[in-house]
Amino acid sequence: MPTSLPPDAPALVLACPADPGGYAEEIVGLVRVDNPHIEVRLATFEDLADQLPQDRAAIVVPLTLWPDPAVTEEISKVVAATGADATITDALGPHPLLAEALHIKLAEKDLARADRMRLLSVSSPVDAVILGTVGGEQAVHAAQATAVLLASRLTLPVVAASLDSEPGVDVAAVRLRAAGAERLAISPCLIGHEADASVLASAAASVGAGFADPLGAHGAVAELVARAYGSQLAT
Repeated sequence: MPTSLPPDAPALVLACPADPGGYAEEIVGLVRVDNPHIEVRLATFEDLADQLPQDRAAIVVPLTLWPDPAVTEEISKVVAATGADATITDALGPHPLLAEALHIKLAEKDLARADRMRLLSVSSPVDAVILGTVGGEQAVHAAQATAVLLASRLTLPVVAASLDSEPGVDVAAVRLRAAGAERLAISPCLIGHEADASVLASAAASVGAGFADPLGAHGAVAELVARAYGSQLAT
């Protein structure tokens, strides 16, 4: 991210389907604090047309952790209809920062070692992790790369699975337990606006697993938003 930008630099428009938990507002606040030289706006899909500036270019950053063609298509339609000079970035993940944030969230619930370098002699609280997504098979496939990054950090098996559809966490749990993993944890690869909290709790209860909280307004998410903007700006 450049440390300074001209006055007519593109606005950063963070777009999400909805923000019932206020996470997107908090993320926007973090981005603004760390990057005061950027004009940052928040838009849901419903009011995106009103948030796209007409007097300058814009870079739209979808608040999604994995590529979602349906989201990109919806945003593209709004941009085309308004005639705004706007480009759309890729999803925030996969990225090592995302895997680091997921690791921290697991550690906060005592489901992972907080420091994998200094505590290698201490046994892990769990034997394997299910990386939970919503959005069905397409989302599970898209989350595979993040599962690999998280597995590398935890030095544990990590399998991506859907919290609300098939292939579900029950399939992942059977697979992991067949391989000898008895103690399971679910790491929700979610910011929080993607699904109701009860979906996560129900999925965890169905397979007898502990679960971490969604990422929410974690600093890593705000940094990934800024990086997405900066990468698009560089092109």
